[in-house]
Amino acid sequence: MKFRKRVALAAVAGLALLSLTACGNKNTSSSGKIPAKISQKTTVVFWHAMTGVQQTTLKKLTNQFEAANPNITVKLENQGQYTDLQAKLNSTLQSPNNLPTITQAYPGWLWNAAKSKMLVNLTPYINNKNVGWGSAAASGIRSELLNGAKINGTQYGIPFNKSIEMLTYNKDLLKKYGVKVPTTMAELKRASEIIYQKSHHQVVGAGFDSLSNYYVLGMKNEGIDFTSSINFSGATSKRVISAYADGIKAGYYRTAGSDHFLSGPFANQKVAMFIGTSAGEGFVKMGVGKKFTYGVAPRPGRYTMQQGTDIYMFNHASALEKAAAFKYMKFLTSKTSQLTWSNATGYIPVNSSVVNAHSFRNSTFIKTPAILGKAMTNLYSLPVTKNSNAVYGQLNVFLQNIFTAAQKHQNVNTQIGTAKAKFDAAWKQ
Repeated sequence: MKFRKRVALAAVAGLALLSLTACGNKNTSSSGKIPAKISQKTTVVFWHAMTGVQQTTLKKLTNQFEAANPNITVKLENQGQYTDLQAKLNSTLQSPNNLPTITQAYPGWLWNAAKSKMLVNLTPYINNKNVGWGSAAASGIRSELLNGAKINGTQYGIPFNKSIEMLTYNKDLLKKYGVKVPTTMAELKRASEIIYQKSHHQVVGAGFDSLSNYYVLGMKNEGIDFTSSINFSGATSKRVISAYADGIKAGYYRTAGSDHFLSGPFANQKVAMFIGTSAGEGFVKMGVGKKFTYGVAPRPGRYTMQQGTDIYMFNHASALEKAAAFKYMKFLTSKTSQLTWSNATGYIPVNSSVVNAHSFRNSTFIKTPAILGKAMTNLYSLPVTKNSNAVYGQLNVFLQNIFTAAQKHQNVNTQIGTAKAKFDAAWKQ
């Protein structure tokens, strides 16, 4: 009996030791130590929402990366549209081990994930000379874009597919009606009024694709950041809202409405100018064809909004998976990759050296590269704070209701008051 008891105790001790060893191995594999090289076959799972030429180009770049890194396989998993990707992330955050290695995301989507320590602080990887660059400065990525991928001051993301807002205009119409390309909001208003009047109310002067961006940048140009301290019905806010509402009432401004984007009405010469994403120029070019000559210019005003997603890494991954994933992220943001990516997709390069590259600035496919350096002088990122992403998303509905009232020549103060209550509630949810 004593012998059997000793055997049983030895077996239990062995199992305990085995368990501790297994736990130790698991902790080592996902520890903070960054491997110097990827010494064994490693798979990186990447959730994304790229379609069309974007997805084709991403696959092309990924194949190039895998060829240069035979131990690394990158499994691209398309999750549909951005809303689908966000929904998938939200549902999977409840089971962290089922998350991918890396994902495309807006930082606001991952506020709670960062708070719950599910994301990897990428600063050690950036500063690592084996898998990273050695420093943020050595990465060549614009500091404004890197800062936009921070959550609570921590560098959780690396910028990837980025765009800015810019002005697209009908060169022929501006010449016909004798107006210059506007550089300020006051000039945009005056040019729009002239076009609307001289066209005998047949052509609307201008409009903004994103009402949320219109408001956020309108407030920023007034010196106010997008935070919960904004008084939506205050004097400054009303001034920003009324500048658009008055133009709608008078007929020289319009919104995208059910069209969602103004590139369609622009191509049909129903609107002379519009402010929209730089990533949409390909659609503008296709829609315009040979009907008229279009041009692009920096967004009127001091600031422009930097938009688009970053790439974030989840903590459940092993040390090898994290290192492999970061090598891939580094590759995607390299000068060569960004030149390919930007030329093919219309997204702005996150690598500063590409913006200034002769081969990029002199693109014969799209016109944005030629003016991008000037257009990116003052980039603004949506502040990543609790509920900021949700409030930003609801802004479009608030403003659409206000501008619908303006279109009916109603006093918009009632709608602004209603929107203020919802605006404040959204920050507190």
